[in-house]
Amino acid sequence: MDLILDIFNYSIVAILIGICGAWIFLIKTMTDSFRFTPYLDRFENKSKTNPKVSIILPARNEEEFIGKCLDSLIQQDYENYEIIAIDDSSEDSTWDIISKYASKHPKIVPVSAKPKPEGWMGKNWACMEGYKKSTGELLLFTDADTKHAKNIITLAVSHLNSFDLDALSAIPKMLTFDFWTNITLPMISTFLHTRFSALNVNNPKKKTGYFFGSFFILKKTTYQEIGMHEGVKQEIIEDGALGKKMKEAGYKMKMVRAEHLVEAIWARDKDTLWNALKRLMVPLYLQSSKIAIGIFFAVTFLLFVPFPIFVTSLAFPVETISAKMLCMTSGIASILIYIGAIIEVKTGLELKLRYALFAPIGSLVVVLGFLSGLLQAKKSSSVTWRGRSYSMKDHTQSSISI
Repeated sequence: MDLILDIFNYSIVAILIGICGAWIFLIKTMTDSFRFTPYLDRFENKSKTNPKVSIILPARNEEEFIGKCLDSLIQQDYENYEIIAIDDSSEDSTWDIISKYASKHPKIVPVSAKPKPEGWMGKNWACMEGYKKSTGELLLFTDADTKHAKNIITLAVSHLNSFDLDALSAIPKMLTFDFWTNITLPMISTFLHTRFSALNVNNPKKKTGYFFGSFFILKKTTYQEIGMHEGVKQEIIEDGALGKKMKEAGYKMKMVRAEHLVEAIWARDKDTLWNALKRLMVPLYLQSSKIAIGIFFAVTFLLFVPFPIFVTSLAFPVETISAKMLCMTSGIASILIYIGAIIEVKTGLELKLRYALFAPIGSLVVVLGFLSGLLQAKKSSSVTWRGRSYSMKDHTQSSISI
């Protein structure tokens, strides 16, 4: 019996050593990302033109936020632009707010989107409806719950022109409103600094392509050539799918830091947080259920498993070498997870340090959200977003590469 227990303990120790190595890699890539990702407003301006920019602003049930977003857009210091504000069949006063602003500000072009056709995701359809009304050479896509600095368009256009880019995406400051998002988002964000790191996006030798839906600007001709939102109409993470298509097609794209210039909301409450977590897992499962399940277990071990092992080994100490090693390696892994959470909380999200103390709970929420995504991926309403329920079982997803 003791031999079996030792074999089991040493097996877990080997896994924990791997987890420690993974977290050392994660922490290094996080710090590299913070140190070396370029900023939107730090560059040599070589731009000599001011092409017209069409801002595509889709909105569904956004009465709480769209006014603030429009206020930030109508105050821009860039002159040659228009705001295509699209109401996507809202059930609140979103359309009334858009209409009121349009009556006072000629730059705003109000669009009431036609009912969403079968097979389309709502936001993707609204973006296409807005594109049809656009007259600019450049298209800037943003969200209705985003706020922008008054010089953001000037900086984006100048940066795009100065580096002769086809597309530019800005990393926003993520705003959080509730306790659950404050403790969960740091644990999710650690992974964004690896697979979807701006350093990978900006490296032409890497296949990684990604847009932040809250702010990306690109040439209209490029948008048309990659198939527009019609080409990703079934994608639940449409910004990731567009960025992926652009990178694979060989276009020149860049991701920059702009947390001091753009503010966006990742989740507004525990319900949107839950659905946001499910949205991350559903595309993976629809590509390959076996690999998605493997990724789920990998995330579970990376984010959560070291904590209960460490607590158990402290609560029920055993004086064998294998048990002591189990306690030591799980403790080191737990400390490394906390270090990652602290770095993300203070440097990435600029939250109060106390939220990092809840890393085990935040990790558990992520794991349970991912599990829910796996279990419901092929159900009739796997994801609810902006008042719509979507069945994803017949939708091919390629926004996140496995």
